Amino acid sequence: MARPLRVEYEGAVYHVTSRGNARADIFIDDDDRQKILSVLAGVVDRYEFVIHSYCLMSNHYHLLVETPRGNLSTGMRQLNGVYTQAFDRRHGRVGHIFQGRFKGILVDKEEYLLELSRYVVLNPVRAGMVEEPEDWRWSSYRAMAGLEDGPKFLHKDWLLSEFSSESKRAGERYCEFVKQGKDVKSPLKKAYGGWILGGKNFLKMLEGRLERSEVKDKREKKEVPRRERHAVRPSLKEIFENQARDEGIYEAVYRWGYKLKEVGDYLGRHYSWVSKELTRMENIKT
Repeated sequence: MARPLRVEYEGAVYHVTSRGNARADIFIDDDDRQKILSVLAGVVDRYEFVIHSYCLMSNHYHLLVETPRGNLSTGMRQLNGVYTQAFDRRHGRVGHIFQGRFKGILVDKEEYLLELSRYVVLNPVRAGMVEEPEDWRWSSYRAMAGLEDGPKFLHKDWLLSEFSSESKRAGERYCEFVKQGKDVKSPLKKAYGGWILGGKNFLKMLEGRLERSEVKDKREKKEVPRRERHAVRPSLKEIFENQARDEGIYEAVYRWGYKLKEVGDYLGRHYSWVSKELTRMENIKT
């Protein structure tokens, strides 16, 4: 099975989800939910995660995580691993409770974090579990709204400062903002390649990081889904505008992962012609 791509750097922000195997519940009762929050508090302390928003459902959870140390995978492995052990002990079972690795969507903080924070806490409402977000104990909404203190690990300052410098007014405006989003489509549908949510400048910044990053294991690189590895790639038009056709074909296929048919369709040729051109260029290079 292809592994999801992980791009980690200091200050990166992610929307993280983990789901139960075969969609099974990962929280049997509220004691389980309290346990994972306790484990999360330890992870925040140890790995210096910044949690902007969270929501615990029945068979999955959502987190908005900022990583000042660029260590998302390490921290998430600790969170899911320790919780799995506690869950298994408590319920007398063995094995993994999560469906593979967690999914982490890289987020442009300035453009999408606010909208995502609303989406996260509205999940129980959309699922028909409660009428209003304040009716669900297991999200960050009540703490952000000033209805309770909430866990100490929840970072409220950035989010509330987007609404007002005065705490009470900020909480009120936050509540208004969230409730106005009940019928708003998920911002995650806009994610490039299924793993990047941001504007053009953010994509350009990530492109540079991807080009500079080294993949330690060639096998791991092959396991990364093509659509994720090339989510920030230029269009075929941009590739062929800036260079000769031969160089464009070579770059489109070998650097950016376009399929032969995609290149052929763009050039008005059959994919077999593209394949022959690549073979010819490789022979020249050797």
